[in-house]
Amino acid sequence: MSDLVAPCNPLQYDRLDCTPLPRSVTVARRRVHRLVTEWGHPELADDVALLVSELGGNAVLHGCLRDRLFRVELTLTDKAVRVSVSDPKGEALPAPRDASPDDMFGRGLLIVREVADRWGVELLTVGKSVWCELDVARRAARPGGPTAPDLRGESSMP
Repeated sequence: MSDLVAPCNPLQYDRLDCTPLPRSVTVARRRVHRLVTEWGHPELADDVALLVSELGGNAVLHGCLRDRLFRVELTLTDKAVRVSVSDPKGEALPAPRDASPDDMFGRGLLIVREVADRWGVELLTVGKSVWCELDVARRAARPGGPTAPDLRGESSMP
């Protein structure tokens, strides 16, 4: 995985272990938005929150087992912000799929692919970690808010 920018030489790091419930995704999303802003990158906060929402929602829907937590990690380096969401189901590997306009789900990884500069999956001893990164310098120069495309009706978990 030589194309990773983070987590080498972290300037900031945070970890949150979550119960596999939709409300945990909301808590994680709000937390990373606040932290990225406090860490001096308010221009990245909306995109990072969106990525946590999508990856956390996927963990709750597809990657969690009863009584097993999922983990949200946030790492800031001088070059990137990295989001990593780990869950206990290593056999359920994520892959982007084509969702029809009528589908209620299925666009999360498409959003991640469009918003993040890089993303991937790492198999763990138990489970997997889905990670993505945003380049700090490139994003700091970009005016405006989140880069998420209009994907017609996609509703992430709250």
